[in-house]
Amino acid sequence: MRRREATLLIAAAAVFPHAARAQRKPPVIGVLAAGAPAAFDRFLAGFHAGLSESGFAEGRNVAIEFRWAHGRYDRLPALAAELIALKVDLILASGGAPPAFAAKAATATIPIVFTAIADPREGGLVESLNRPGGNLTGVTILTAELDSKRLELLCTLAPGARIVAALANPNRSDFSKQTQDVQASAATMARELVVLRAGTEAQIDEAFAALKARGAGALAVLADPFFTSRREQIVALAARHAVPAIYQWREFAALGGLASYGPSIIDAYRQAGVYAGRILKGEKPAVLPVLQPAKFEFVLNLRTAKALGLDVPDPLLARADEVIE
Repeated sequence: MRRREATLLIAAAAVFPHAARAQRKPPVIGVLAAGAPAAFDRFLAGFHAGLSESGFAEGRNVAIEFRWAHGRYDRLPALAAELIALKVDLILASGGAPPAFAAKAATATIPIVFTAIADPREGGLVESLNRPGGNLTGVTILTAELDSKRLELLCTLAPGARIVAALANPNRSDFSKQTQDVQASAATMARELVVLRAGTEAQIDEAFAALKARGAGALAVLADPFFTSRREQIVALAARHAVPAIYQWREFAALGGLASYGPSIIDAYRQAGVYAGRILKGEKPAVLPVLQPAKFEFVLNLRTAKALGLDVPDPLLARADEVIE
């Protein structure tokens, strides 16, 4: 290019900067989700709130492409490949470790923000929590680690249940460890634990049908994105079978579940949205520390407790962050 032509182009860019910016397409976020859209609307509202804090709004200066696995974790690699083919600028891996691992296997260059992962160091998602390295960062919310705490609360709510069932998803990569940890916790509480496997909607129905036959007097629904996506079904079945049950997220208790204990998932998605916005503005995930939960919520539904004929101890009632009456 001749010097005079180059000078004219530079001058034009200086005179018409707004026109140059108008021609740029907004960045695209690809959401790779383990669950289904209807069940995650409120969680994604938190993500939008975080994006807004960083100056982004869908439809104005950022676009979002969704890919949903509907609990079929085996579909995640193909869905991740679809997002890569769309040339998204960032991937939100929503719903635990499976989508995060699928996204990481699909790209080493596109930034990935994950949510709801117990320990992202396991399996090598990140090098450390303070300096993740690579192209991933996000929010760890200690989901599986709290299964034992939830079991303890359940046994306090239903002291007469000597046999307790645990609803677990066999499709999880850490299924064995998750159930073994809860088995060990049950033994310390002098409770017998029976594991009910459910990785599909039909298997959830079958698990509840088998619950009383196994002699279980209470149910701990273990942490899993698929169960979160099927929370209406699970809470309805617990009511139908009149079984005291404890869950991972407040959303279960709000639907009529007996109790829940865990971090605020809405706030976790808000934090992920803030990180997504910062990365779109140029920050590198490699140096953004993995965030950890600062607030845990014990929610108790007294209406459900009364319907089940449970006498909630006053000390436990006093510990509740929220009581639904």
